[in-house]
Amino acid sequence: MKNQKGFSLIELLIVVVIIGIIAAIAIPNLLASRRSANEAFAITTMRQLVNGQNTYASTYGGGNFAGVSGGQHSLNALAQVNIMDERFLATYTSGEQWVSGYRFSTGAHAATPTRPANFGGYAEPTQTTGVTATGSRKFVVVTDGVIHGGPIAGALNITNVASVYGVSNPSPLQ
Repeated sequence: MKNQKGFSLIELLIVVVIIGIIAAIAIPNLLASRRSANEAFAITTMRQLVNGQNTYASTYGGGNFAGVSGGQHSLNALAQVNIMDERFLATYTSGEQWVSGYRFSTGAHAATPTRPANFGGYAEPTQTTGVTATGSRKFVVVTDGVIHGGPIAGALNITNVASVYGVSNPSPLQ
């Protein structure tokens, strides 16, 4: 019995402990990377919304932005004419769309004799706490094209006063 080959119980336990330590170090970084990727997607979507709305207004909308007819979701309307990603073709009953861990809400107002056409967009994470958190910031953009970002619990919001979209407590991204 002196020539038995294999690992002892102590050696196996040491390996399991080492794997546990490595996992404890790696998993939080992996979750932070996922949140960061979701936020980058939300910012990119806000940029694409601005560019897409300007393209739509000059090619399809006759000066008006996508989403003015019947309160249609702007991202959905832009996806229907292949300006935005097809993931935005789905419309939810709440008027919001959920993609890559963020909830997007957009809209537009048609031009009138007293005000120009305008649009606004809002993105916030679908989960904000725990290991399933999808982001830690919300984002707002309006017709001027400046993307504003702030903490979830912060005062940054989109406003809709007299059919003109605006930003409360603006904080442009640097």
